[in-house]
Amino acid sequence: MNAPVAPPTTRRRGPVRRLAAPLGVLAAGAAAFAYVGAVDPRHPGHYPVCPLLHLTGLYCPACGGLRSAYAVAHGDLGAALGANALAVAAYAACAVFWVVWTVRAASGRRTPGPQPRAVHWWALGALLLVFTVVRNLPFGAALVP
Repeated sequence: MNAPVAPPTTRRRGPVRRLAAPLGVLAAGAAAFAYVGAVDPRHPGHYPVCPLLHLTGLYCPACGGLRSAYAVAHGDLGAALGANALAVAAYAACAVFWVVWTVRAASGRRTPGPQPRAVHWWALGALLLVFTVVRNLPFGAALVP
């Protein structure tokens, strides 16, 4: 026969435990940007090539993302936008989500996180598709890394 299960305690977690996950994510992101900032993606041999670009000559939505991260790590926003403007927007969105998460965690409020619906995923897919098509057409040359 199983022993009765005690109800969960309603004890609040301390600030160190509440901030452990956001600070861990910050450390991982900072380490990734530090590595890309230290190892220039413009020099071949350090990173794998984009398979789509290598096989077809077409730029995928992520092409230029490492060069963009390198430029962000060095504080050159203009070069980052020139390498991949969509990646810079994604970096900014991640930073905003991280700040909201950290503030909510520090204040002890529950953080459910974003819960995208199907329409959000379709919109993101459409944005990536349009970005990819435009950057591979002659009039979208400004979006080419």
